[in-house]
Amino acid sequence: MHRVATLTLNPAIDGACEAEEVFPTHKIRTHNERYDPGGGGINVARVLARLGEVVEVVYCAGGATGALLDELLDIHGLERHRIAIRDHTRQSLAVFERATGKEYRFVPEGPLLGEAEWRAAFDHCAGLDHGWLVASGSLPRGVPVDFYARLAAACAGRDMKLVVDSSGPALRAAIEHGGLYLVKPSQGEFEALVGRKLEGGEAVGAAALELVRSGKVAHVAVTLGHEGAVLAHEGGVIIRPALQVPVMSATGAGDSFVAGMVHGFLRGEGAAGAFRWGMAAGTAAVLSPGTDLCHPEAVKHMWAALGENV
Repeated sequence: MHRVATLTLNPAIDGACEAEEVFPTHKIRTHNERYDPGGGGINVARVLARLGEVVEVVYCAGGATGALLDELLDIHGLERHRIAIRDHTRQSLAVFERATGKEYRFVPEGPLLGEAEWRAAFDHCAGLDHGWLVASGSLPRGVPVDFYARLAAACAGRDMKLVVDSSGPALRAAIEHGGLYLVKPSQGEFEALVGRKLEGGEAVGAAALELVRSGKVAHVAVTLGHEGAVLAHEGGVIIRPALQVPVMSATGAGDSFVAGMVHGFLRGEGAAGAFRWGMAAGTAAVLSPGTDLCHPEAVKHMWAALGENV
């Protein structure tokens, strides 16, 4: 069995709750509070573990909130390797407004990392002998913009598939270096990457296929929100419409999508099969409230529904 490592340089303690109505100035009474370990790679690991994969979580954490993050990871039963940092781990909050069905998400920028700290994270990942490395999430302050590109260089020539789920200059630098197995930007992130507006799945697919044919990325999956997703790979472009389901929370849907695709590849699926698993996991995630992400039963149900929706 291939082992997967996920890297989260900017993790979070993800809080979630519900309120009747969100308004300024006055106290807002909340209900159904929950706290989960979060951040891109950690969310991916949580879903992979639920789907039965062997996964190691590599993350940076510090301060009193870092200790709480450790505790939450242990509660979830995840194998972890902590890179100790001086600054505090961030805390995020998602508030579901019952009156409107809207979700409000508050996401701090996170800690400032020193060079010794981010280099410790890099060195650990560069020394892994796992078959997969999923580097996901934003770069904290102090980390060089080409960090993921450096990871790609470290993975080159080894039996290591690198998945990068980020945005902006960090994603651009990684793609410019090349050697990536999968990237998964949202439509907005992908449009920022290519520098133009893309109207509809076909335009997104054509731009993504151009990137694949450059030889720098084997698979480009672009999520389109409620319109579905697009996958470009060496065999062409796949466009799938979204399943129409009630949305409880969008938190972690993209991370669940990445986990689903990696799970599909680990099962021996081709690009189309892995894409179906990604769609299933991403869709299942929105069915769960707050920061709960997706569960195997819901993923399997969505996977079956997607087969009927071809």
